[in-house]
Amino acid sequence: MTEIASPYISNPRIMVLRVQPGTPPFRIMEIDGEVVGEAKAIIDVLTTAAAYGITVHDLDDPEVVRWVGGDKLTWTLH
Repeated sequence: MTEIASPYISNPRIMVLRVQPGTPPFRIMEIDGEVVGEAKAIIDVLTTAAAYGITVHDLDDPEVVRWVGGDKLTWTLH
């Protein structure tokens, strides 16, 4: 019997959702499935993660952070 070929979906502790309208625009941030605040820049993601005891070494690692509706450089509405 062979394994079923299916894509692997990681379940990172940190999720940064799509950009929301505001002055300035922001992204909602979740840790372990709970909304923990707003991020207006990359530093906010790192600071919030550290406050929850998470050290982020690579913001591009899908095992660590999932970026929804853009990547780590997406902070404005299009």
